[in-house]
Amino acid sequence: MADNDVRPIIIKRKKVTGGEGHHGGAWKVAYADFVTAMMAFFMLMWLLNATTENQRKGLADYFSPSIPIARVSGGGDGAFGGESPFSEEVMTQNGIGASSRQPTEGRQAMGTQGTDHDAERENAELSEIEGALMGEGGDSAVSELARPHIETRLTDEGLLVEIFSRPGAPLFDPETGMPQAWLAELAITMADLFSTVRNGVAIEAHIATEPLVRASVSGWQRTTERAQLMRALLEAGGLDPLRVSRVTGHSDREPAVEPGIAPRNDRLEIILLRNAY
Repeated sequence: MADNDVRPIIIKRKKVTGGEGHHGGAWKVAYADFVTAMMAFFMLMWLLNATTENQRKGLADYFSPSIPIARVSGGGDGAFGGESPFSEEVMTQNGIGASSRQPTEGRQAMGTQGTDHDAERENAELSEIEGALMGEGGDSAVSELARPHIETRLTDEGLLVEIFSRPGAPLFDPETGMPQAWLAELAITMADLFSTVRNGVAIEAHIATEPLVRASVSGWQRTTERAQLMRALLEAGGLDPLRVSRVTGHSDREPAVEPGIAPRNDRLEIILLRNAY
């Protein structure tokens, strides 16, 4: 008994812990969300840079329609080939359906009266006229004298034909103010090419900044007179006067290049407008 009384008492304490099996995953979720947001941001930036103003407006209207109305297209392949009898591409049979020439009010409100096919056809027509002017498919329709003075580009507004002065080769005679002979010939060529379509035409004139202020004639008056002269040349070449939508003089307020006195800023801009304008 005495031996048992002096035996030391040993107490074992077991430390119990938990929650160490899986931890530290929250940052992965946050990082994945960050990467997704950055991808969406860069896609948005790319779309803004790769689309035109009209296309961006169409995308905005698609995601926020002003009138909640169902599409007219169906999913079947029956008598209407998957189209509703109210579709613009289906011949009206009951007197109340739509047609391409007489779209319903709902279609007009949805902004679907025009089709992508119409826009593609218009782009093709404008590109064909541009190619004829610049000689992309072979010989150019313009003379050798006029060709170095011309640049063209397709814009949201339409086909822009820019005719500009070069050092030692102005568009208008400095003494008389009359257009050069090659400019008159170019106007006839442009009027002939423009006759292949029915789009409106806008004419704008610009001048280079002058080192000395002219006391007699202002830049506004000079550019307006030049724009009117170009309008008269186009109409003399066969352009229908009713197709001229505007004639504008901009003085030296919108230079194309720097410095403002560069001859390149002395220019005419003839715009074959898109039908939307």
